[in-house]
Amino acid sequence: MKTKYSVKWLTVTAMLMAMNIVLSMEILSIPVPGGHLYVNDVVICLASLLLDPVGAFAVGGIGAFLGDMIFYPTPMFVSLVTHGLQAVVISVLSRKLFAGKKPVLSAVLAVTVGAVIMVAGYTFGRAYIYSTPEYAVVKLPFQILQAVLGYLAIPLVYASGLKKAFDKMLRRE
Repeated sequence: MKTKYSVKWLTVTAMLMAMNIVLSMEILSIPVPGGHLYVNDVVICLASLLLDPVGAFAVGGIGAFLGDMIFYPTPMFVSLVTHGLQAVVISVLSRKLFAGKKPVLSAVLAVTVGAVIMVAGYTFGRAYIYSTPEYAVVKLPFQILQAVLGYLAIPLVYASGLKKAFDKMLRRE
């Protein structure tokens, strides 16, 4: 009996989740006023464009949660919800928009919606859960920049041929 989630799927999901966790380390972030700029949005968007919504949530939400739990636990629940929702929405929209006929355009629109979710989630989370509204305003331009970094996943997935190779790998069960 074939299961929906194969060993290959689980391995790729775990690898991308580990990459998200590693990119949550302060040593790999860019210091900015009010904190750090993290580059893990590239991995979250990449995983969301490659994986189904369950895998995307695992990489985005659970991966960010674990990274925060290990390195800086205060925002871990904000990360779980924000990056988890961001990843699921990108995964769903990138597959459903234009019915697969314009995958790059679908990816651009999906990552845009995901960027809005991420910026809004962290701004509200920072303002009301683990910091102050003033701190959230100071950090807002850097949250937007972090969201923009997620767009790097689109050429990584489509221009490099990663999407085709990934789909081919998963079909060979």
